[in-house]
Amino acid sequence: MNNYIIGTCGHIDHGKTALIHALNGYEGDSTKEEKQRGITIDLSFSNLSKGEKNVAFIDVPGHEKLVKNMIAGAFSFDCVMIVVSAVEKIMPQTIEHLEILNLLGVKNAILTVTKKDLVDEETLKRNKEEIEEFIKKEYDFNLLFSKAVSIYDEASINELKEKLFTLDANTKIEENFFRYYVDRVFSSSGSGTIVTGTVLGKPLQKDDKVFICDIKKEAKVKNLQVHGENSEISNISNRTAINLSNVNTSDLKKGFLISKKGYLRGFDKIDISFKALKNKKLKHNQKYSIFIGTKKVEGRVLLYNSTEALELESGFAQLSLTEPIFSIYKEKIIIRQANDTIAGATVLNPIIDPMKKSQKIRLLESLENEEIEKAYRILLDAHKKGLGLVSSAQRFALSHEKALEYAKDLSEVFIDEESLVLYPIETKHLIKDTITNIYKKNQYALLSVASIALRLKWASENFIKLVMDELVNEKFLVQEGKLYKNSTIKEDFKQSLEKVILERLEKEDITPTAPYNIYDDLDIDRKMGDNILKALCAKKSVIRLQHNIFIHAQSLSRIVNEMRRIIKNDGYIDISNLKEKYPLSRKYLISYLDYLDNFSEIKKEENRRVLIS
Repeated sequence: MNNYIIGTCGHIDHGKTALIHALNGYEGDSTKEEKQRGITIDLSFSNLSKGEKNVAFIDVPGHEKLVKNMIAGAFSFDCVMIVVSAVEKIMPQTIEHLEILNLLGVKNAILTVTKKDLVDEETLKRNKEEIEEFIKKEYDFNLLFSKAVSIYDEASINELKEKLFTLDANTKIEENFFRYYVDRVFSSSGSGTIVTGTVLGKPLQKDDKVFICDIKKEAKVKNLQVHGENSEISNISNRTAINLSNVNTSDLKKGFLISKKGYLRGFDKIDISFKALKNKKLKHNQKYSIFIGTKKVEGRVLLYNSTEALELESGFAQLSLTEPIFSIYKEKIIIRQANDTIAGATVLNPIIDPMKKSQKIRLLESLENEEIEKAYRILLDAHKKGLGLVSSAQRFALSHEKALEYAKDLSEVFIDEESLVLYPIETKHLIKDTITNIYKKNQYALLSVASIALRLKWASENFIKLVMDELVNEKFLVQEGKLYKNSTIKEDFKQSLEKVILERLEKEDITPTAPYNIYDDLDIDRKMGDNILKALCAKKSVIRLQHNIFIHAQSLSRIVNEMRRIIKNDGYIDISNLKEKYPLSRKYLISYLDYLDNFSEIKKEENRRVLIS
């Protein structure tokens, strides 16, 4: 089905809600307060279908004090229906709504002149032309058509309906993952938690798992309703109610973002480009209300050009917010102060990186111009130890495949396609220096790629292997299976390593070091080290007490004999009297006491060990 969303805009009492009612019979002003005051207070949602065409309507409030509610609906418009009274023409809230929609990047527009029955034909024609001219001159809309109507003239309403069904107005570009801003939360008897909103990215299906970003919680889709009908799937631009399990209504709020796990990270600072409305400026370090999707959050605007001016009409800035938001590249923002709309903004850098101010400004310029390769270069300069592309959907609005395509056009870069990380090729020397220093310091070092990766946590195994293989080609190392040894060592030194480890355990006596620490000290691969300890245990030279306690057999024999003497002298042994003799950590004391349970003549009574009489 072809779906698109048409949102209303216009001044209070110009007939937006009445027009929607005339088109599809939906009563938008449903709350007690709305009926008492005779105005729309919150958003209302309805639709109109014909064959494979479905038009979803979002009716927004026109009152100046309710603009925040209007913004929450406007972000998902595919097309705006500009509703203007034939009597009053363009009014203040019409202008503010049009300014906000321009800032949000809404392009497609329809002009509907209402209340045509209240003016004569000549006045209607003149006023309609005047309104059209004003919109075309002042705003950047693609005006698809204009239509004068009266809710009391059924023919005009039917003609408008038919024109709406001729539109192909879905302007949303399918993103690389599912996104959905919550605009309402409620519970239903027998169903539980329900949220409503608009699907912005990939489709959502019944039984899918979703991730509620703001509270870092996973939930399951029990049911989907698209325009009041149960559905197995909801596509982009569908107004959708989601019945969620594993989450309470009280956990959720309007403005929360629902997505799939692993796609989005939240940041309380983001970088933007902005443009203020006519005769307005953004001021440096000033507090503003930030509107993104259906979310409103407070924050400060920090101008990047603040050394030159403390207020600007346009430029780059960082938003420092009171809570994290989960934004994506090129997402639109509205910046307001009290009841005044100040500027519109575009998210350029949704993932904050530590970098110099000069680097940051060059990065923002490249992102504003969609010069992705240039942005890669700047980020690589700031991330010498690797630029991850795992977040490419959020950072660049690119799939992993497309992000890698851009990377392959870069020179002097190592691309780890498996780990989705880019490295400046010059970084290779850091890995090379680390490896050569290990083997020069310890000629018996025996390491694998995985062992080096444990020491260089920023380097991927594929990048490390590239360097190890180069060292093999340079005759510095020799590869044996997955292990690399010094090329100057010709003999098999596994037995030498067994001797080294055994001597070390003998020296450490009853406080042996954990195996992985021994391996790291001796520069040997962990798997190799484990095999050596297994061999020593098989020879009964070493005894394993716990998963990370291996003790020399002679040391164990001595402490067992001492523990037997304690039992004979005190009548028992426990942690207290063992600690008096051997002031060791609890880890060792418990291990040695537990080892006594292997002897048939010793039994455990509560926390004590005693001889069986």
